[in-house]
Amino acid sequence: MTEKLPPIYFYLPEADWPDTNILESPEAYRKAYSNCKSTGAYNWILQTYLRLKADGFPCELVGNIPSEGIVIAWTTTIPNDLVPGPRLLLIVVCGDKSKHRYAQIHVVQNLQEMLNPYRLIGDRFLLPGEKYYIPHWPQPGLIPRDRARGDRFENIAYLGRAENLASELKDPLWQQQLNDLGLCFHLVGIPVGWNDYSEVDAILAVRSFGRQNDYHWKPASKLYNSWYAGVPAILGCESAYQAERTNKLDYIEVASLNDVMVALKRLRDDRELRQAMIKNGQRRAEELQPEKLVERWRTFLTDVAIPAYERWCMASNLTIKIFLTRRELANQTTEMRKSLQQMRNSIGLRSRLRSAFSKVRGA
Repeated sequence: MTEKLPPIYFYLPEADWPDTNILESPEAYRKAYSNCKSTGAYNWILQTYLRLKADGFPCELVGNIPSEGIVIAWTTTIPNDLVPGPRLLLIVVCGDKSKHRYAQIHVVQNLQEMLNPYRLIGDRFLLPGEKYYIPHWPQPGLIPRDRARGDRFENIAYLGRAENLASELKDPLWQQQLNDLGLCFHLVGIPVGWNDYSEVDAILAVRSFGRQNDYHWKPASKLYNSWYAGVPAILGCESAYQAERTNKLDYIEVASLNDVMVALKRLRDDRELRQAMIKNGQRRAEELQPEKLVERWRTFLTDVAIPAYERWCMASNLTIKIFLTRRELANQTTEMRKSLQQMRNSIGLRSRLRSAFSKVRGA
């Protein structure tokens, strides 16, 4: 750490500041979590500030964006047209939301994001890299599986937004097939229940079936939570999970409904496999304990953010102007690509509809 750090701020709009004792410590945040907002700004900004502050790292929570220093903010709380001045380094935590047009650095939650750069090569002379990967914090107040359940294997759960679950897994017919195996599927679609794994014997989380899924903007949170909770995980083919996988016991990957049924039967009938996955998960969870993530944030701020801030402050007006212009051009290019993709999708849909109507007329 440098002898004198530049001011480091975590920005949370004043309107979003909690009216409880949640600002006292990470423990207070954890206890109050079920009654506070489950938002990216709270989970990423407020919680990170509280943990770093408790660890003695010099930083401050602010309700207004300062004109000087390093500012870490959640993507939806920053106006997209905010242009950082010559003494302001804007670090935007984007989660699964959009990137900020002019932020010098983004914090992402999926390693695949590092392989999907949208910066132009010319930006490299100014900053060490505009994307930096840091895993999400553990689920606040997570309640692990009740050890009193022993070797029971009955309750399979999805803890997340219902719209993000594959439609096949919401079909009553599939759930009936699961019941025929002696298993129950629980869809916990409201955030207040996402921390409770006490009665869960395995989790099942698939957004869509197939092996070509990417979801490079999504985190591996459901995998992490399964490790913390002490339950096996059955997951779809997503880049976040695949990037974290170090061995076959981390989770079971499925690409079809049949894969799901095979995995469930296997877990139901193989007690040793279940226990091996649970023990492996306990080891993996050690890598993601809050104190380990605090250290990663410290390293990021001291080794990446501060040097970037110093370079930004020393950059000439022309250099800054070039940087911002390139960002604007990159944003326009991204928007054009989105528009072209929407046009292709629309043309493809019309083509499929014409083909379907032709078959109906010919019948």
